[in-house]
Amino acid sequence: MASTLAATGSMAADYLTSQRDMRTSTAEVIARAALAECQKKGYTVAVAVTDRSGTPLAILRDDMAGAHTPSIAIGKAWTAANFRMSTTEVVAVSEPGQPAAAIRNLPNVVALGGGLPIQTKGTTIGAIGVSGAPGGHLDEACAQTAVKSIQSALDLP
Repeated sequence: MASTLAATGSMAADYLTSQRDMRTSTAEVIARAALAECQKKGYTVAVAVTDRSGTPLAILRDDMAGAHTPSIAIGKAWTAANFRMSTTEVVAVSEPGQPAAAIRNLPNVVALGGGLPIQTKGTTIGAIGVSGAPGGHLDEACAQTAVKSIQSALDLP
């Protein structure tokens, strides 16, 4: 039995996955870029960057951001990571009457603009959530600027 289950080098590929993961240092760079972008616009926010599963890698909060903003930023990033779409898209597909309306009721889902998946070559490697600007679209703009600032490095082989 053991011999039939033993995997050779070529068979191992049938049993294992290979994935690219974002380093914590990369998450910190992205979080700092988003925080700086929002601060430049006068917004006091919190930023969370997560891995592909939504587990936080970096969390930053402006000195003047509300106490609630880190948890919302984490929730936005978790939602973007797990649904592999922006939280603005999650809002749209989960409107009342839509087939996916019930996803708003799932634990950890934050259906507010401001969360984006972080991708490299079409694969989600993490997500960013921003909370505290006067509108989800403004949170999302800061997140988008931060991701764009490092995207070319993420897309290297």
